[in-house]
Amino acid sequence: MKITYYGHSCFSVQVSGKTLLFDPFIRGNELAKGIDINGILADYILVSHGHDDHTGDLVYLANKTNAMVICSWEIMLWLNNQGVKNVHPLNVGGKHAFDFGTVKMTFASHSSSMGDGTYAGVAGGFLVQAENKTLYYSGDTGLNQEMKLIGEMNPPDIALLPIGDNFTMDAADAAMAAGFINCKHVIGLHYDTFGFIKINHQAATEKFEKAGVKLTLLNIGGHIAI
Repeated sequence: MKITYYGHSCFSVQVSGKTLLFDPFIRGNELAKGIDINGILADYILVSHGHDDHTGDLVYLANKTNAMVICSWEIMLWLNNQGVKNVHPLNVGGKHAFDFGTVKMTFASHSSSMGDGTYAGVAGGFLVQAENKTLYYSGDTGLNQEMKLIGEMNPPDIALLPIGDNFTMDAADAAMAAGFINCKHVIGLHYDTFGFIKINHQAATEKFEKAGVKLTLLNIGGHIAI
């Protein structure tokens, strides 16, 4: 399983011969100006919620790659109106087996609407099980008790969690979330992109170390294999 970071909350995961792209937002991110969006491949695009900083390049990349989009029912309807038809809808608690593995949609404590104001359903995250590994992509969320169920039922090998504060968890809450989900390795997301969510990297790392959890902060364009 190879994880590549494209900035903000956008990652690709190569697993079982397929490429999964999470929350595509590249061209609107000044920090990701070194990323060539036309070089990004995807067989599947997973969308946690409708906010522009998670869907800014969704329609463009869905059309370019013909990837199947995995998202809420409401985002599926919005995509259909944009001419995107290759969509599989999920809702919180539901799961589906794809040709690379299984995806389950998880609860996220966050709001969700499209950039034009269209209701986008509930915000969510995803548990991906493939190659005998479990990856948890939380999407934007605050710390919540529902995470304890993930730790009991599907403890992930690696978790992608927000650490930027203001709109989501900060590093301290994310370190506690890692304990809830019973995961010892976290990749940070949703930080530094704009003023509200700029963080002190060293202080964030120390909060995770204190909790006995490894925090990885990938450079944009960087990758890691697990």
